[in-house]
Amino acid sequence: MSDPIVAASESGWIADHRKKYLEDGEAGHLWDSTFAGGPGLLPTLLLTTRGRKSGKESIMPLLYGEVDGGYAIIASKGGAPAHPAWFLNLREQDQVKVQVAKDVFQAKTRIATGAEREKIWQQMANMYPPFTDYQAKTDREIPVVVLERVA
Repeated sequence: MSDPIVAASESGWIADHRKKYLEDGEAGHLWDSTFAGGPGLLPTLLLTTRGRKSGKESIMPLLYGEVDGGYAIIASKGGAPAHPAWFLNLREQDQVKVQVAKDVFQAKTRIATGAEREKIWQQMANMYPPFTDYQAKTDREIPVVVLERVA
Protein backbone atom coordinates (compact mmCIF):
# COMPACT_ATOMS: atom_id res chain seq x y z
CA MET A 1 0.00 0.00 0.00
CA SER A 2 1.35 3.41 -0.89
CA ASP A 3 1.56 6.14 1.72
CA PRO A 4 -1.79 7.87 2.17
CA ILE A 5 -2.03 11.46 1.11
CA VAL A 6 -2.74 14.14 3.66
CA ALA A 7 -4.83 17.09 2.53
CA ALA A 8 -3.09 20.43 2.95
CA SER A 9 -6.06 21.73 4.95
CA GLU A 10 -5.81 18.96 7.56
CA SER A 11 -4.76 20.11 10.97
CA GLY A 12 -2.26 18.11 12.99
CA TRP A 13 -4.80 16.34 15.15
CA ILE A 14 -6.33 14.56 12.13
CA ALA A 15 -2.95 13.25 11.00
CA ASP A 16 -2.07 12.29 14.59
CA HIS A 17 -5.35 10.44 15.07
CA ARG A 18 -4.99 8.59 11.75
CA LYS A 19 -1.42 7.54 12.65
CA LYS A 20 -2.50 6.27 16.07
CA TYR A 21 -5.42 4.36 14.50
CA LEU A 22 -3.25 2.75 11.82
CA GLU A 23 -0.72 1.66 14.44
CA ASP A 24 -3.35 0.19 16.80
CA GLY A 25 -7.01 0.03 15.78
CA GLU A 26 -8.21 -0.45 19.35
CA ALA A 27 -6.23 2.53 20.66
CA GLY A 28 -7.35 4.76 17.78
CA HIS A 29 -11.01 3.74 17.79
CA LEU A 30 -12.10 6.26 20.40
CA TRP A 31 -11.36 9.97 19.91
CA ASP A 32 -11.51 12.61 22.62
CA SER A 33 -13.85 15.22 21.13
CA THR A 34 -13.78 17.67 24.05
CA PHE A 35 -11.30 20.10 22.42
CA ALA A 36 -13.67 20.37 19.42
CA GLY A 37 -16.80 20.99 21.49
CA GLY A 38 -17.89 17.37 21.81
CA PRO A 39 -18.89 15.43 24.92
CA GLY A 40 -15.74 13.29 25.31
CA LEU A 41 -14.70 9.94 23.88
CA LEU A 42 -16.54 9.07 20.67
CA PRO A 43 -16.16 6.18 18.19
CA THR A 44 -14.27 6.76 14.96
CA LEU A 45 -13.57 4.71 11.89
CA LEU A 46 -11.02 5.04 9.12
CA LEU A 47 -12.43 5.65 5.64
CA THR A 48 -10.10 4.94 2.73
CA THR A 49 -10.97 6.43 -0.65
CA ARG A 50 -9.03 6.83 -3.86
CA GLY A 51 -8.57 10.39 -5.09
CA ARG A 52 -10.79 11.07 -8.11
CA LYS A 53 -8.08 13.32 -9.58
CA SER A 54 -4.83 12.12 -8.02
CA GLY A 55 -5.61 8.40 -7.94
CA LYS A 56 -3.85 8.27 -4.55
CA GLU A 57 -5.26 6.58 -1.48
CA SER A 58 -6.56 8.89 1.23
CA ILE A 59 -7.42 7.77 4.77
CA MET A 60 -9.67 9.88 6.96
CA PRO A 61 -10.67 9.26 10.58
CA LEU A 62 -14.37 10.06 10.96
CA LEU A 63 -16.95 9.90 13.71
CA TYR A 64 -19.52 7.19 13.08
CA GLY A 65 -22.78 5.82 14.38
CA GLU A 66 -24.20 2.33 14.06
CA VAL A 67 -27.35 2.21 11.93
CA ASP A 68 -29.52 -0.48 10.36
CA GLY A 69 -27.40 -2.05 7.68
CA GLY A 70 -24.04 -0.60 8.70
CA TYR A 71 -22.41 2.60 9.83
CA ALA A 72 -23.22 6.28 9.25
CA ILE A 73 -20.76 9.10 8.72
CA ILE A 74 -21.36 12.82 8.23
CA ALA A 75 -19.76 14.86 5.42
CA SER A 76 -19.69 18.07 7.46
CA LYS A 77 -16.22 19.56 6.83
CA GLY A 78 -16.95 21.77 9.84
CA GLY A 79 -19.79 23.53 8.01
CA ALA A 80 -17.62 24.69 5.09
CA PRO A 81 -19.47 25.69 1.91
CA ALA A 82 -17.98 22.79 -0.09
CA HIS A 83 -18.17 19.05 0.54
CA PRO A 84 -15.08 17.34 1.96
CA ALA A 85 -12.76 15.71 -0.60
CA TRP A 86 -13.36 12.25 0.86
CA PHE A 87 -17.08 12.61 0.11
CA LEU A 88 -16.43 13.69 -3.48
CA ASN A 89 -14.07 10.74 -3.87
CA LEU A 90 -16.46 8.13 -2.49
CA ARG A 91 -19.20 9.26 -4.89
CA GLU A 92 -16.86 8.19 -7.73
CA GLN A 93 -16.17 4.71 -6.32
CA ASP A 94 -18.11 1.46 -6.21
CA GLN A 95 -16.61 0.54 -2.85
CA VAL A 96 -14.45 2.00 -0.11
CA LYS A 97 -12.28 0.45 2.58
CA VAL A 98 -13.43 0.91 6.17
CA GLN A 99 -11.72 0.12 9.46
CA VAL A 100 -13.70 0.01 12.70
CA ALA A 101 -11.24 -0.68 15.54
CA LYS A 102 -9.40 -3.75 14.18
CA ASP A 103 -12.15 -4.82 11.76
CA VAL A 104 -11.17 -3.92 8.17
CA PHE A 105 -13.67 -4.47 5.35
CA GLN A 106 -14.93 -3.24 1.99
CA ALA A 107 -18.17 -1.28 1.98
CA LYS A 108 -20.60 0.15 -0.53
CA THR A 109 -21.84 3.63 0.14
CA ARG A 110 -25.13 5.40 -0.23
CA ILE A 111 -26.41 8.83 0.65
CA ALA A 112 -29.31 8.74 3.10
CA THR A 113 -32.33 10.85 2.13
CA GLY A 114 -35.73 11.78 3.52
CA ALA A 115 -36.85 10.27 6.81
CA GLU A 116 -33.84 7.97 6.98
CA ARG A 117 -31.47 10.95 6.69
CA GLU A 118 -33.35 12.90 9.34
CA LYS A 119 -33.31 9.95 11.77
CA ILE A 120 -29.58 9.34 11.29
CA TRP A 121 -28.80 13.07 11.40
CA GLN A 122 -30.53 13.35 14.80
CA GLN A 123 -28.68 10.29 16.09
CA MET A 124 -25.35 11.74 15.01
CA ALA A 125 -26.10 15.27 16.25
CA ASN A 126 -27.13 13.83 19.63
CA MET A 127 -23.79 12.02 19.77
CA TYR A 128 -21.76 15.05 18.58
CA PRO A 129 -23.72 18.33 19.02
CA PRO A 130 -21.32 20.47 16.91
CA PHE A 131 -22.84 18.83 13.80
CA THR A 132 -25.88 21.07 14.36
CA ASP A 133 -23.64 24.16 14.41
CA TYR A 134 -21.91 23.00 11.22
CA GLN A 135 -25.25 22.69 9.41
CA ALA A 136 -26.24 26.19 10.56
CA LYS A 137 -22.99 27.60 9.08
CA THR A 138 -23.59 26.37 5.54
CA ASP A 139 -26.23 26.58 2.83
CA ARG A 140 -25.54 23.04 1.61
CA GLU A 141 -27.38 20.11 3.13
CA ILE A 142 -24.65 18.16 4.87
CA PRO A 143 -24.66 14.62 3.46
CA VAL A 144 -25.29 11.61 5.65
CA VAL A 145 -23.48 8.58 4.24
CA VAL A 146 -24.33 4.98 5.06
CA LEU A 147 -21.52 2.43 4.75
CA GLU A 148 -22.76 -1.11 4.13
CA ARG A 149 -20.35 -4.04 4.46
CA VAL A 150 -19.79 -6.03 1.27
CA ALA A 151 -20.12 -9.76 1.91
